[in-house]
Amino acid sequence: MARVVNSGWYLQGEENKRFEENYAKFIGTKYCVGCANGLDALIWIFRAYIEMGAMQPGDEVIVPANTYIATILAITENGLKPVLVEPKLNTLEMNDDLIEQHISDKTKAICIVHLYGRNAYTEKIGTLREKYNLKLIEDNAQAHGCKHTDGRTTGSIGDAAGHSFYPGKNLGALGDGGAVTTNDENLAKTIRALANYGSQKKYVFKYTGRNSRLDEIQAAVLDVKLNYLVEDNAHRQAVAHYYYENINNPLITLPDHLPDRQNVYHLFPVLVANGRRDMLHDYLEQYGVGTVIHYPIPPHKQECYKTWDGLSLPITERIADEELSLPIGPSITMEQVDAVIKLINDWSVK
Repeated sequence: MARVVNSGWYLQGEENKRFEENYAKFIGTKYCVGCANGLDALIWIFRAYIEMGAMQPGDEVIVPANTYIATILAITENGLKPVLVEPKLNTLEMNDDLIEQHISDKTKAICIVHLYGRNAYTEKIGTLREKYNLKLIEDNAQAHGCKHTDGRTTGSIGDAAGHSFYPGKNLGALGDGGAVTTNDENLAKTIRALANYGSQKKYVFKYTGRNSRLDEIQAAVLDVKLNYLVEDNAHRQAVAHYYYENINNPLITLPDHLPDRQNVYHLFPVLVANGRRDMLHDYLEQYGVGTVIHYPIPPHKQECYKTWDGLSLPITERIADEELSLPIGPSITMEQVDAVIKLINDWSVK
């Protein structure tokens, strides 16, 4: 940080260049374009495809119904139509068995979300992508460093991926930050221009863009923290596996641990049925254990999308009613994890 401040260069300098190169190498893509945040990263992907003629407003994008609202916002921001697909209850990720029935002649992309840190890509999704000639876009905001079984890192599996560096993420900045990764040179150049007022050359504007840049201090911090991401993820995985091995309470359901779907455990969600989720939250809070609900109101029930309120998405709604995220992260100790497990196993409802 001192090096950046003393340099006198705070935007679009060597720190951004260094981090973009190192992050692209880490993810396994040719290009990385830093931007202001994860939502913008996704917005620019869709906007760039529109500018390049691969999509147009009114086209449809297959997207999980169970996701943070930013995924949906990026689609509607560009005048595209989200087509919401239910998740599987045992994985909380989009049900790939349901995707094909939602594909129409207006479908142009599938947007997968590596929610909670779990790899959401499946071979069936890849087959559908090829069969219908669709773009595959990854929302990798919660899964930095996650791998597919073939060794590819999430963020390099699709045509493009949006990443968030919000401070609480597996790779977090000291403020907001985001990036797009891709192997498509034209897409990367278009996104870089869109995020810089629409300009590829100073004072010359090809697109009606916006100011959405990753500042030099954040890039420098992220480049340092990138060196510790694999180690931090390994600790998250160790904590998660310990939860799986030791939580034993019939009132609590843990999503399936699938060896072929790697997870870097940005979050550790559990399901608590029969209206008891808030009771468990309050019980743990009494003992100083913080938990968070992700996410209590699904996108199709939000006021900003009130025209969707009539949609029937019972699994998504059940997850919203039952999900509770237990403590996990690179700084939690195994002694603390033991304390959480004891409290959970001792919990009962009279």
